[in-house]
Amino acid sequence: MAEAAQANPMPVLSEAGPAEIKKADQLPKLSASDFQVYNRLAVMMDAYHNHFRHTWNMLYRTASTGQRPTGVSIRSFVHSGLQLCQHLTIHHTIEEQHIFPELAERMPGFKDDEILIKQHEEIHEGLEKTQKYLQDCQFGERELRMNELKDIMDSYGKVLWEHLDQEVKLLGAENMRKYWTKEEILSMEW
Repeated sequence: MAEAAQANPMPVLSEAGPAEIKKADQLPKLSASDFQVYNRLAVMMDAYHNHFRHTWNMLYRTASTGQRPTGVSIRSFVHSGLQLCQHLTIHHTIEEQHIFPELAERMPGFKDDEILIKQHEEIHEGLEKTQKYLQDCQFGERELRMNELKDIMDSYGKVLWEHLDQEVKLLGAENMRKYWTKEEILSMEW
């Protein structure tokens, strides 16, 4: 019995197990410090997402108006777009391989067949198109046309923004405390 407990490094919520999820209306009000603990993953994720939002906004504003920000060359603009594609792909890969599986043990929204993974797939299709288009522009195989870039970005922009917001909301304090203890959240190594 002791060996089985050591083999499973994931602590359980209670004797009843993780299947017994706490209801929000049964939970006590959080102190400010407890809120910070329960909300820490949302804050961390939102910081990453804000970087993606900032870059997306610059790219989309430029693609919509044809006006690059002051001091941003075409080369730098294309590079920023390619970096966004690479960074979002890496971010999603890390989530799917390391973060979501741990959260999915108790939180249904992070399971493979749930909306977050489906959103990743849709976003990735758009990122591949964006990356291919920008690489073609970078290597002189096509001319950068802002309206074409905007059309590609429009194909997945809505789902991207919904995803960035929804993921942070699911990691928010009020939701996380239904599934995890403070100690468990503090022990999550990501």
